Amino acid sequence: MNLAPIEITTLKGDRTTFGELTGGKVALVVNVASRCGLAPQYAQLEELQKTYADRGFTVIGFPSNQFLQELSSEDKIAEYCSMTWGVTFPMTEKVKVNGKHAHPLYRELTQTPDEEGKSGRVIWNFEKFLVHPDGRTKRFRPTVVPDDPRIVGAIEDWLDEK
Repeated sequence: MNLAPIEITTLKGDRTTFGELTGGKVALVVNVASRCGLAPQYAQLEELQKTYADRGFTVIGFPSNQFLQELSSEDKIAEYCSMTWGVTFPMTEKVKVNGKHAHPLYRELTQTPDEEGKSGRVIWNFEKFLVHPDGRTKRFRPTVVPDDPRIVGAIEDWLDEK
């Protein structure tokens, strides 16, 4: 799966590609929502960012209002994430993760099966896709917390390969 050329717009409105945004790093792609009950996962995502960034890893947050739990503007999202959770990892503009208007990255990522072999639609906020620079992808459902040993182990295994 070659995700590198897919166009991305950052939360600040800058246009780039997935490859440029990740810079060849292992990336944990997460559809986030500020008003979701799972929003405390932001703290764990930020901890992963701080722990592994120097080794070639990044979290990338994709705000989505697909489940009607995201703030109304990119400015409000940026302020909330910074002030409430101290988020330093890259974030994109709001995107759709499902349906005919889904962001092209999510159209690709949702083909990845989870641990039970199920692919397809994102089921809720904070679904996670771990993406290796070579295109390998692992999928973790929303209730699998960012510091779950399955995610941390996969991050460490892929970083050790580099």
